[in-house]
Amino acid sequence: MNAVGAIVKRNLLNFVRDKGQLLGTILMPLFFLFIFSFLMKSAMSGFAQPMNYLIAGIIIMTVFQGSISNSTAILSDIASGFMREILVAPISRTQISVGHILSASVISVLQGLLLTLISLLIGLRLDPIHLAEMIGVMALAGVTFGSIGLFLATVSRNSASFQIISAIVVMPFTFLSGAYIPTTIMPKFLMPLVYLNPLTYLTSIFRFISLKMEHTPTAALVQEGVAYNIHGFLITPGLGLLITLLIGLVFLFLCVRQFDKADFSNVKVAARRH
Repeated sequence: MNAVGAIVKRNLLNFVRDKGQLLGTILMPLFFLFIFSFLMKSAMSGFAQPMNYLIAGIIIMTVFQGSISNSTAILSDIASGFMREILVAPISRTQISVGHILSASVISVLQGLLLTLISLLIGLRLDPIHLAEMIGVMALAGVTFGSIGLFLATVSRNSASFQIISAIVVMPFTFLSGAYIPTTIMPKFLMPLVYLNPLTYLTSIFRFISLKMEHTPTAALVQEGVAYNIHGFLITPGLGLLITLLIGLVFLFLCVRQFDKADFSNVKVAARRH
């Protein structure tokens, strides 16, 4: 575990030192909040708390995108030659991959918490219990999509390929999750893709917690896009959480296995300056 902790600490320090990434963590979600609060104002008029509904979606989307993008840290290690050096250390590849997944998760949760603190200033109301539950969902999102991100990074093994592959994954996941555009106003032909999107269920459970909808009737949850009725089969936020957990475990296994058998010997290393 010392090796895992060292990798997490190193990636956290690199993130904190990157002022551009820190600034983007704050500005981009606020930009989306500003734009979508105007674009979706009329479409969300039927929701009880339209602004908080939108804020919750943007927070979980920040965690999702952060966990995917922070997986690129391993690509920098590959390109710089650091990966070759760490592979000869007396630690297992499993520890290396788990360290990168945890660091991506921790960083994305910190990004989500930062946005949550800002959201408290513009109207979001939380108590300690609901905040703790939100952090738990953010952690699950970070590990799940950090695993997916590391899997994609390990398969591509260079930043250009990763950017293309991640764009193919991130764009549909983003706009078919209900985070920005409520699933209740999406065309019916897109709904099968919405149901197959794991981010859909994370967004639902996150809104369920942050908007304190524990006592909301199931019919109302379906009407507000927090629960889903698929031809009589009801997916509640709790069931959606279990689905996401299962997907996270599958990709955690796949990315660790892919990393264990990856061959980094033929990867071109950037020349180092002395």
